[in-house]
Amino acid sequence: MCGRFTIVATMDELITRYDIDEIISPFNRPNYNVAPTQMIPAIMIDGEITKLDQFKWGLIPTWAKNPKIAYTTINARAETVAEKPAFRNAIKRKRCLIPTSSFFEWKKIGADKQPMRILLKNEDFFSMAGLYESWRDPEGNIINSCSIITTTPNELMAEIHDRMPVLLKKEDEELWLDPGMTEPEMVRHLLVPYPTEEMKAYPVSKAVGNVRNNGEELIKEWVQ
Repeated sequence: MCGRFTIVATMDELITRYDIDEIISPFNRPNYNVAPTQMIPAIMIDGEITKLDQFKWGLIPTWAKNPKIAYTTINARAETVAEKPAFRNAIKRKRCLIPTSSFFEWKKIGADKQPMRILLKNEDFFSMAGLYESWRDPEGNIINSCSIITTTPNELMAEIHDRMPVLLKKEDEELWLDPGMTEPEMVRHLLVPYPTEEMKAYPVSKAVGNVRNNGEELIKEWVQ
């Protein structure tokens, strides 16, 4: 699964990188310890307009009776995303990009678990494949929410965990967002492990396990 990540890009960097036309909800600060149910930046296409918004992490399907389902939908498995009731509408019509600088996963070492930071070797920020939905609560308020798609691990990640988020190559982002791609099979080939040779990982402080901790020290390499 993917349960923690970082986003330290500035608004200007996001606007330039994704050629944003409209900002619905600005992203104003670095987040070194993004956790489920928090609001996270996401990029989507509305007509021909590229928009930046913030979504609650944990997708709430339109048919949900209450938002508690979000705790179980932070991730969508690539292998079953087109069949699961929570995601099968979104994979057709509501795909988004979730920008990130890195993500965390816990590596089992004997009886212990060591948090690892995983990122690109060039340390650029990148896009995770996401889905989103808009849910209306009983009072009529709209909650926009999202999920991160996961896939089988590449060689680097296989030593750490049995899943990894789908990281999209820059040249594939336009296709992922394309509203004309209404059948899951049109984008399924994108839901694959990212090339191992372009990624790296290193241990970080166990302080990242506490969501109340949120500072630059969380992404520094931990040396015993």
